[in-house]
Amino acid sequence: MSDVWVFGYGSLMWDPGFRHAETAPALIRGWHRAFSIVSHESWGSADRPGLVAALHPGGACRGLALRVPRRHWPEARAYLDRRENAYRRVVARVQLHDGRRRTAVGAVTYVFDATHERAVGKLPLGETARLIALGEGRKGSARGYLLNTVACLTDMGSRPGRPLRALVEAVNAHAPDRAGRS
Repeated sequence: MSDVWVFGYGSLMWDPGFRHAETAPALIRGWHRAFSIVSHESWGSADRPGLVAALHPGGACRGLALRVPRRHWPEARAYLDRRENAYRRVVARVQLHDGRRRTAVGAVTYVFDATHERAVGKLPLGETARLIALGEGRKGSARGYLLNTVACLTDMGSRPGRPLRALVEAVNAHAPDRAGRS
C-alpha cells in the first residue's frame, strides 16, 4: 500500500486533525462545493444550526490535497470516517497544482449523502446565507467556516468562484449587527 491522498474542500483545508506529510493545492473535476449539510454541533447548534459544505456531482472544485503516509492511514481513516459521518467516502482523481508539479492522483474525499438526516441539499441562496450567518457551534460560527474556506483558497492562489463570492456577500448581508439583531 502506498501513501494516501485526501482531498479537502472545507474545514479539512485549515483544520485537518490528522497526521499528514505534505499538502498541495488541488482541483477535482466532476464535483462542486455547495453548502448543504446542517451542523448542529461543530459549526451550529440545535438553537442556531449552521450549514457546511459538501461535494455534489458536476462542475469542478478547488481545494487542498493532504498526503497521509501509509503507516498513519488506518488512524487517519478512522478519524475521518467519524468526523465526516454525514458524508459518503469515495476515491476520485484530483489534479495537484503546487508550483512544482501538475500530477493527477487518486484521493479519498467525502461527498454529499442525500440519505443522511443532516443532508438538506441545495437551498435557495437567501436561506443558505441566513443559516450560515446565524449558525454558531462548539468549533465556531458557520460564517467563520465559510470565510476560512475562502481564505484558504485565496492563500493557495485560487480566486474563489462566483457562487462562493455571492454566498459570502449574501451571508454578510444577513449577519447580525453588533446589538445581536439579525
